[in-house]
Amino acid sequence: MLSQIDQKKIKSKLRSIYKYHLSEIEINNCCEEISKVISKFNKRKKKKKKIISEKTSIVICYGDSLFSSSQKHLIKNFQDFFHKKLSKYFNTVHFLPFYPSSSDSGFAVKDHYKIDSRLGNWSDIAKFSKKYDVMADIVINHSSARGLWFKNFLKKKKPGKDYFLTVDSKFNVSKVIRPRDHQLLKKMDIFKKPEYLWRTFSPDQLDLNFKNPAVLLRFIKIMINLINHGVTIFRLDAIAYLWKKNGTQCINLKETHEIIKLFRLVCSLLNVESIIVTETNLPEKENISYFGNADEANWIYNFSLPPLLIYSFLFENSSFLNRWSKNLPNTKKGNSYLNFIASHDGIGMRPVEGLLNKKVLNNFLKRLKKNGSKFSYRKVQNKIKKVYEANITIFDALKKSDYDQKGEFYLERYVSAHAIMISFEGIPAIYFNSIFGTANDEAKFIITGNNRDINRYRWNLKNITNKLKDNKTKQSIFYTNICNLLEIRRKQKAFHPNASRLNLDFGQKIYGFKRVSKDKKQTIICITNLSSKIQKIKINRKNQKMTNLMNSEIHIESKNFLVLKPFETIWLSNK
Repeated sequence: MLSQIDQKKIKSKLRSIYKYHLSEIEINNCCEEISKVISKFNKRKKKKKKIISEKTSIVICYGDSLFSSSQKHLIKNFQDFFHKKLSKYFNTVHFLPFYPSSSDSGFAVKDHYKIDSRLGNWSDIAKFSKKYDVMADIVINHSSARGLWFKNFLKKKKPGKDYFLTVDSKFNVSKVIRPRDHQLLKKMDIFKKPEYLWRTFSPDQLDLNFKNPAVLLRFIKIMINLINHGVTIFRLDAIAYLWKKNGTQCINLKETHEIIKLFRLVCSLLNVESIIVTETNLPEKENISYFGNADEANWIYNFSLPPLLIYSFLFENSSFLNRWSKNLPNTKKGNSYLNFIASHDGIGMRPVEGLLNKKVLNNFLKRLKKNGSKFSYRKVQNKIKKVYEANITIFDALKKSDYDQKGEFYLERYVSAHAIMISFEGIPAIYFNSIFGTANDEAKFIITGNNRDINRYRWNLKNITNKLKDNKTKQSIFYTNICNLLEIRRKQKAFHPNASRLNLDFGQKIYGFKRVSKDKKQTIICITNLSSKIQKIKINRKNQKMTNLMNSEIHIESKNFLVLKPFETIWLSNK
C-alpha cells in the first residue's frame, strides 16, 4: 500500500478538484481506490526510469499511415518500415488513436481497452515498446456516441453510468469558448426528463462528466492499462475543455489544471516512469500555463511555433517569430516544449492571437489559401465565426510565396523550417508524411469532404519503399535532408531539450539563436536566412573558427561578414 504521505498528496489533489462536489468521506473513498490501483501496479513492475536527451525525437503517425495488401495488421507495416528506415533517427513513435472509433480519424473512441482490429492488437504495441518509446493518446474529454459507455449510460449500467455531461436549460453557455461551429448542446429526453448533452467537438463526440469521480478513476485505470502494454508517454487530447462551470468560458478552469496535476502525481508514484503531454491548441499564455509550477504537464506542445515559423518564411520576415521566441520562457528540469511544424490536424490559428495583428493574420491566411489551404472555423459567442486552423500540408504551405511565386526555393524553405524546429529548445516531433514532403491529398478531400483529410495521406508500403530507393525522387530527397538534420542533432549536447536558448538579433531577414549545453562546454549558433536573396551578417572573429555542423562551407568575406545563401541554415559549433 502507498505511504501515508503519498496518500495525503492524492487526497489533497482530490480536495482541490471536488471540494464543492464531494463529501470528505467520498474523497477518502476515491483516494483509497486510486491508492489500491497504484499499489497493485507497483507489485508487478520494477522501477524503470526514462532518459530524455538530445537523442529524443518523435515521429507522429496513424496506425494505418502505411498499408499493404499482404499485411492485415497495419501497425506491423509501420513497425517494419520504422526499424529499417527511421529507427536510426527517431527513438519514439506517437501512434495517434488506435482504438475502435466511430469518427474523427480515431478521436471518437468507442472502447479505450481495445485496438482497432484493422490495425493490430496490444501485443503489436508491447513488442514495439521493447526497443522504442511509445506515445499514445488518452482521448479524455469525450467519447463516442456509438460506444459502449454511452449505451450503458442510457441504460444506467456500469461502465458508463453517469459518465456523460448533461445540463439543463438554465445552464448559461453564452461565454463558452468553442473550437468548432456546430450546435454545442443536443436536447434529449433522458430518463423521462429533457436534458442537454454537451458536444464540444462534434455530434458524435459526447463530453464526459468529470464531476463524477468514477470517470477520473476510469481514466487512471486506462493510463495504467496503456503502461502495462508498453506506452509511457500520454497525450491528453483536448484537455483544456475538460471541466465545465455555469456562466464561464468552460476552458482552462482550475479543476482541469488540478486533474492534470493528479495525473502527474499518479505517474510519479508508479514504478515505471511516464510522461504527461497536454494538447492545448490555445493562445500562448494559456498554453504555457499547463506547465503549472513544474507540477503539471511534463511536456506541452509548442503551438505558436508552426504558424509563426511558416509566416516568417512566406513573408521573409522574422520580426514576429523573433519577438515571440525572445519572450518564451526557458523550461525547467523535467519539463520540455514539444516542437512541431506539422501534424495530423492543421496549422492552428488560436496560438497566434495576440502575436499577429488582424491585418498580418489576414494576409497570412490569403497566402495559405493561394497555396491550397482549406479552413476550419470556430464559433465566438455563438454568432461570429473565426478561422480555427488552416488545413494544408507543410509542403504546400511553404511551396510558394509572394516573393517566390514559382516555388524556386521550396526545398530550401522546407529544410530550413525543419532545421529551426529541430534545433529549437525542446523535443522535435515530425509528422510521418512530412518526412517525405507529402503534398495535399486533394483526392481524399473530394471523397470525404473533411478538411483535415487533406493532410492525412496513407502511403502504400511498396510505393514509398521504392521511392526511397531512388535518390532522385522528391520523397527520397526530403527524407535524406530531414534525417540528416536529426542525425546531426543526436550528437550535440547543446541540443539537449533543456539546454539554454538565447535569441540573437540579425535583423528581420535573418533568424538566429544560441544553444548552450547544460555543462556549458558546447555552444551552437543557429542562423537561418529567411530571404530569397543572399544575406550578409557581421560575426565575431572567434565565431570564424567554429565548425559548421551542416557540412557545408562557411562563406566569410572581408571585415568578418558571413554570407548566407537564400534560405540557408547553418549550425556553428565550438566543438
